Amino acid sequence: MNEKLKGILEIALAVIIAVVVLAFSKEIIALAEYGYFGVFIISLLSAATIFIPAPGWIAVIALGGVLNPYILGIVAGIGSGIGELTGYMIGNGARTLSRKEIDTQKKLIKKYGMWVILVLAFIPNPLFDVAGLVAGALKIPVWKFLLATIAGRILRFVVLAYFGAWALTIF
Repeated sequence: MNEKLKGILEIALAVIIAVVVLAFSKEIIALAEYGYFGVFIISLLSAATIFIPAPGWIAVIALGGVLNPYILGIVAGIGSGIGELTGYMIGNGARTLSRKEIDTQKKLIKKYGMWVILVLAFIPNPLFDVAGLVAGALKIPVWKFLLATIAGRILRFVVLAYFGAWALTIF
C-alpha cells in the first residue's frame, strides 16, 4: 500500500473513531458500573476523541472512593494512553503541520522526546492531541509514544482517583 493511501486511511480511521465516541458519549459513562473494566473502556474511548474532550476523568474521580484509587489510576491511565493513538494516527497520516503551537511542540518533542510527551499527558490540557499529532508526524516510534503517554496518564488518574477517594470522605 502506498504511503499516501496509508496516511489517508489512518486519518479516516481516527476521525471515525472520534465521531463514534462523541455520538455515544452519554452511553459510554454508564460503563462505570463495570468497575475497573468499565473505567478502562471509558478512559480509552474518552481519549480517542480529538480536540473535543470527553469527560472520562469524571468516572475516575467518582469511583476513586469506591475502588482502589491506585489500581483505578493505573487502569484508567492505560486505557487513556491507548485511546490517544487516534491523534498519533492522524499525525502519522498528515505529517505536514505548521502552526505556531505545533512548531513549538515539534521542537520540544525533537529535543526531549518521551519526557515532553509524558508531561503533556499528565497535565490536563487540550494541547495533548497536538502532541500526539506531532509525535506521529515526527515518526516517534509508537511504543515510545504509548509508554510516555500511559505513564503520564497513570500519574494523572492516580491523583484524580485519590482526590475522588478524599472527596468522598468529606461529603
